[in-house]
Amino acid sequence: MFFAARRSSSRRRRWSYSLGHSLGGFWRARLGRWRTRRLLELHLVLLAVCALVAAGALFVSCRQIQGGAGTVAEKEAPAVQGLAATRLAVLRADREARALGEREFVDVAGRGETYRAQLSAADQGLSRIADRTDQDLGTVNGLLATYSNSLTLGTVMYRDQPLMRHQKLTEARSLLTREGVGLVPRLDDMQRTQLKHATATATEGWLQRGGWWIAELALVALAFTLLSTLFVLRDRCGRDWNPYLLAAFALTVLLAVVPLLTMGSAQDDLDRVVGDLREITQVSTDACCGQELEHAQRTVTAKSEEVRSVLADDTWTDRVYQGTLTGGLLIVVLPVIGVGLRLDSDYWRRR
Repeated sequence: MFFAARRSSSRRRRWSYSLGHSLGGFWRARLGRWRTRRLLELHLVLLAVCALVAAGALFVSCRQIQGGAGTVAEKEAPAVQGLAATRLAVLRADREARALGEREFVDVAGRGETYRAQLSAADQGLSRIADRTDQDLGTVNGLLATYSNSLTLGTVMYRDQPLMRHQKLTEARSLLTREGVGLVPRLDDMQRTQLKHATATATEGWLQRGGWWIAELALVALAFTLLSTLFVLRDRCGRDWNPYLLAAFALTVLLAVVPLLTMGSAQDDLDRVVGDLREITQVSTDACCGQELEHAQRTVTAKSEEVRSVLADDTWTDRVYQGTLTGGLLIVVLPVIGVGLRLDSDYWRRR
């Protein structure tokens, strides 16, 4: 049994040696027609080209995802959330004001805080998103001011005159819901447009996916070229492992894995955010009256917190992006230094 184990181990060593020898012989035969100096110069050019393509593609692809995440976090998501909150706030203000009139609570001191708070929330919501959207908020702000004025007149100014109060509340309702030109229809249109902008910003397009493919293919080509260069230096020049090329190979493997996984995770989070923003828009546009307005407001608030939490968790991608940029520069510089120094030492100085 002992001798059988030794024979098995000996066969494995012979097979491993045979495989390595055959691969080395195969590659040696393919490179045999090249002179050593020309071969190293060719490897130097290939290393530089592959490294530049890989570094450039990685930089652009990572930058697109990072830029998209930043734009969604700073502009698109708050704009969608703000428009949804504004729509629900003005509808709830209308409901609360009508409830005061119908229950004859207008004359009671202390009543009306809810609808006034909702109007204030709607105004603040539009103010917060003014610099976060490219859409014109002038008309909507004007309608909100007119609507607030009519609602205030109907609940405060004419509280002792039922006919005038009813007329002002009807006028406010018309400003709010008039088809096509009312405050709510305009907010609906703006919400749909803003959601399209957010989706386009966060979604990974075919150009971006193509950039990742180019980066990965260039990194694979760079890794094989580095191995080939190390083989040539040991086989033709009798040199030990080049530390510059070994460091470049390790960085190449890391760059082929870490940025792809990290930015893939960030893209998944962006897709999740888009889904939440779509749900926020749907919930706010479906709600129209009654107790469902309060439920819709709570849902929008909860989903908005989730969106902020997810986008805040992606801030660590900045460090990965900076590391990718540094690693991309190193995979360009290290091979050039490693092969360039060897060529200069062995060939170029001897001219």
